[in-house]
Amino acid sequence: MRRTDPESHGPAAGTSAEETVPAVPEGHGPVRYGPPLPDDGLPVLHELAAVLAAAADRGAEEPVGGGPALLDAARGYWERRGLPAPPDRVTAGPGAPALLLALTAALGGDVLVPRPCAAWWAPYARLLGRPVFHVATPAESGGAPDPYALLETVRRVRDEGGDPRLLVLSVADDPTATVAPPELLHETVEAAAGAGLHLVSDETWRDTLHAPDATVLLSPAEMLPDRVTVVTDLAGALLPAGWPAAVARFPAGATGGALHARVLDILTAVGARLAGPVAVAAGYALDEPGPVTARREAVVRLHAGVAAAAHAAVVAGGALARPPQAGRHLYADLEPLRAALAGHGVGDAQELEDFLTARLGMPAPGGHRFGDDLGALRVRLATGPLLGGTDTERLECLTSPTPLELPHVQRALMSLGSVLDDLRDDAQRWEPPR
Repeated sequence: MRRTDPESHGPAAGTSAEETVPAVPEGHGPVRYGPPLPDDGLPVLHELAAVLAAAADRGAEEPVGGGPALLDAARGYWERRGLPAPPDRVTAGPGAPALLLALTAALGGDVLVPRPCAAWWAPYARLLGRPVFHVATPAESGGAPDPYALLETVRRVRDEGGDPRLLVLSVADDPTATVAPPELLHETVEAAAGAGLHLVSDETWRDTLHAPDATVLLSPAEMLPDRVTVVTDLAGALLPAGWPAAVARFPAGATGGALHARVLDILTAVGARLAGPVAVAAGYALDEPGPVTARREAVVRLHAGVAAAAHAAVVAGGALARPPQAGRHLYADLEPLRAALAGHGVGDAQELEDFLTARLGMPAPGGHRFGDDLGALRVRLATGPLLGGTDTERLECLTSPTPLELPHVQRALMSLGSVLDDLRDDAQRWEPPR
């Protein structure tokens, strides 16, 4: 008998949706209200805005998959990272979700993802009617499944009539902000290859390493060049989130060529084209001129410092979190504070999301948004909201040699620390005497 998607919650046969699906409060829906990528919170780079403005009178459509100039820029971007790509192995789309949707449709079969994973991965598979199976990650990092858990999941799904074909993973991860160690990644990639899976490597955050000289990041495409498609959303490090653009690099060989052609067909069918001015700005950013690289490095330094301070506040408040290594976020586990949270009516991730969002005055999406267990008390905390409430305050963070000493940043970090410290103190009062 075919195993049903464990993440599906549709009504049973013979009953109406009204009878089986309770009303969901606004903001609690798993898709429409899902959290976006953590934004950098900063004004658009002047030089980048000027490039977009200069192309604003470009009314012609960008070709499906991107025009020659944009694709040449994408090829250069990857060649500088040791991932050369021939012209017929690169495509572009209006954001990574559009590319992942096309890849999932082109590859067919069931989809495997780590638990937790980026909030936008699973909905695109479900939109296509594909089961999604979450696989546990090891203790040291998120983003890549534990290789033994991966093989066991593949075996179980196939035994129950499933057809797993695609594994989506990320080396620099959203939501956990960790970077998978090369030795673990190699074992996972080998396991996936042995199971006959195609891999999609989401490398949106690869250029946001907090300590690039001390962190080794390898792409799965370096390990398994004929079975890995790389997807990079430029909102990670190069473009504002409101200018949707992403690029994909396909494997070499006949398989990669056929997949590339099929993805272009799907992008054409759904009209997934980049806006002409955005394509010009994306090409400029992918060329990595001086102003773009200088801004990127400054933004990474800023968010790394704020993330480290936020992590210290989370740990001091009695919660758990891996030290953030990439991105503009961290993933906190408030399980040690469960007794105190229960006193506030918080018993699961949705209730924790509501509680912290109200107390902190900033989004705190629960782990269930990322495929984690609803009963686990985990949240993703972004660093962008800690930079201030206005463009002036946030830009001051970028230009200050000591952004953590700015009053508005100190207030935001103190607010985070105060909420957690109060919960820690309450939890300690609930502890039984020794």
